[in-house]
Amino acid sequence: MATYVTLLNFTEKGLREIKDTVKRTEANKAAAKQFGVTFKEVLWLQGQYDLISIFEATDEIAMNALGLNVLKAGNVHGQTMRAFTAGEMAKILEKVA
Repeated sequence: MATYVTLLNFTEKGLREIKDTVKRTEANKAAAKQFGVTFKEVLWLQGQYDLISIFEATDEIAMNALGLNVLKAGNVHGQTMRAFTAGEMAKILEKVA
């Protein structure tokens, strides 16, 4: 399973409906399973970003499908990045000349 980190900000709509943010997150956790994605952690933040989500996904297609479904609801926008464990990074470094 690949790990992904998403940094999110609320849209104007998401802020208007802020009281539902925990409920929306729980619904997204349940829906993620349909795509082969597992929410590992969701944290609400202070500062530049409003949320950070950590996922494990079977592949990029699964992660992108989930991401597009979340974004089309219009409550958040964000940036998803592939993250690497220490073991994965060690394998990458083995290939560095």
